[in-house]
Amino acid sequence: MALPKPKSHRIALNAAADQVRSAAKREQKGGLFLRQELDELLAQPDCAGLRYYYGRNAVGQDTLILIGVDKDGNDQLQGVVMEECFLCPPWCGAANSLNS
Repeated sequence: MALPKPKSHRIALNAAADQVRSAAKREQKGGLFLRQELDELLAQPDCAGLRYYYGRNAVGQDTLILIGVDKDGNDQLQGVVMEECFLCPPWCGAANSLNS
């Protein structure tokens, strides 16, 4: 299946904060992937974007799995697959409307 046409994924901060607050209360609020790692994933030959999957790691924490996607919308199964983000907490940054 071909990729969808590009669209804006932007959201107002207050709307994003409302969505975060309305999510089920979880031990982990989010996670951090450093740019160096994301650049490596996105720099793969024929990578047109990234896809995430929800997962649960070996110790039972919710996590995201990231994988590159080609121009046809297919996962790049032979490429970089990422997990093990820096979890929030403790890697939440200064208190703000998204993490507090």
